[in-house]
Amino acid sequence: MKYLLFCCFTLITISLSSCDLGPDSPRGFSLPKGDIAKGAMVLTKYQCLACHNINGVEQAEGINNPDLNVRLGGKSTKVTTYAELVTSVINPSHKLSKGYALTAIAVEGESKMSNFNDVMTITELVDLVTFLQPHYELVPYRRTDYQFYHY
Repeated sequence: MKYLLFCCFTLITISLSSCDLGPDSPRGFSLPKGDIAKGAMVLTKYQCLACHNINGVEQAEGINNPDLNVRLGGKSTKVTTYAELVTSVINPSHKLSKGYALTAIAVEGESKMSNFNDVMTITELVDLVTFLQPHYELVPYRRTDYQFYHY
């Protein structure tokens, strides 16, 4: 019995420790803390609100693009991580939201979002993501309580 427990423990330890090894691992990747106020300025500078809307953030006059209106933030039963937000900015086609994959914001599976990688600084990216993160609200998943039927 002890041998079986030892083997299981060893197998689990090896499995967990080998998950993040390899050249594509995010292990060791970290960005500095950003500034929320500067992130709001980045949002304006790159006219993000021309195609995005965020609850509680007003769009400037004449910038709205009704054909491309992607909502950022809001309530979700899944945590939207800092890394997911960074990836969404630097590689918007990486993962398209279910509701947007078949609409005007995507062409043949690619996002219509402009590529800002050559114009946005890393500091601006960090500040933007720091600004966006608090706009996502985690709500508990409501499970359905089924009544058990007895025969």
